Amino acid sequence: MTPFRLAIVRQKYRPDGGAERFVARALDALDNQNLDLNVITREWQGDTRPNWHIHLCNPVKWGRISRERGFAEAARALWQREKFDLVQSHERIAGCDIYRAGDGVHRRWLLQRARLLPVWRRKLLFSDRYHRYVMCAERAMYAAPELKAVICNAEMIKREIVADFGVPPEKISVIYNAIDSEKFVPADEAVRQTLRQQLSLPASAHCLIFVGSGFERKGLAAAIQALAATDSYLIVVGKDKDEKHYRALAQSLGCLNRLRFLGVQKQTLPFYQAADALLLPTLYDPFPNVILEAMACGLPVITSNTCGGAEFIRQGENGFVCDALDVAALVEAIRALPACAPGSAMGEAARQRILPATPAALSAQLISLYSRLLD
Repeated sequence: MTPFRLAIVRQKYRPDGGAERFVARALDALDNQNLDLNVITREWQGDTRPNWHIHLCNPVKWGRISRERGFAEAARALWQREKFDLVQSHERIAGCDIYRAGDGVHRRWLLQRARLLPVWRRKLLFSDRYHRYVMCAERAMYAAPELKAVICNAEMIKREIVADFGVPPEKISVIYNAIDSEKFVPADEAVRQTLRQQLSLPASAHCLIFVGSGFERKGLAAAIQALAATDSYLIVVGKDKDEKHYRALAQSLGCLNRLRFLGVQKQTLPFYQAADALLLPTLYDPFPNVILEAMACGLPVITSNTCGGAEFIRQGENGFVCDALDVAALVEAIRALPACAPGSAMGEAARQRILPATPAALSAQLISLYSRLLD
């Protein structure tokens, strides 16, 4: 039987990006299926396999809008020329067969970001040319007659798409991300203590971890403010051009000595294994992979009600959910965490919750969707 040709579109592959990790895990999951796998991208930094075909598509760009529009036009021309059986885009490009809404709904993100701004700046935010371009491209994509299906990684995003764009619910499939629970595992005590020594963390300290680049969106300011009201430590894995601002905030609140800024890390597992919980009060996030990774490592999770990952949290059982900017609620949640994650009921409940989210389950759901569309 001739393999069907699937094209996955992602503008730039960054190994530390959440959407990129979904692409990588999806490709791994689909590798043994009857597929001819293709990736259309501006830049690919990932691994390749003999039956993967990477199509580099890197038109000249002069700014953010030029970058988005230029890639969209070039990618669409490429897939029309190649006549793939299915095109699954992870970018807002009209004309694709399947759109994976890994970035959520842009207007919803702007509404959350506006909460941090004075009133006069909120109006400028929504009138910004780039944001208007993205919202128009998003609306055009959902209205395009070629669109056969939408993949969401959270029910929250499905509800937003139905409400904002009128997409029929039956056209939207919620397919949660996969996690390798054999790789991401709780550390034994000897490994845990070795990792803590390397990070200059007290052996018995209660330690949280924050993972994500783009500190404003991920809620690092609120995390630091909450940390200051406790005795906990915080490991920060990720990068931001304004890192000095967050260091200064911690210094002003008297807790800088309990923070460890580690930058982007290719291997995040050791840092989860050194911690007792994930703290991620993100302003808006469809479903960050870091929640699955942390839970697989037996860590309870504190996150926000504007994070799709909250769907995996049972309040007080395997973590806590609150408003991203409610520092008092974050403090209360931190204080309610077990003093030590390994061996705790909350940590075990967190790990048990993610065990069904396997690459095999992801593969089966995707293949089922593709088969239905091709039929």
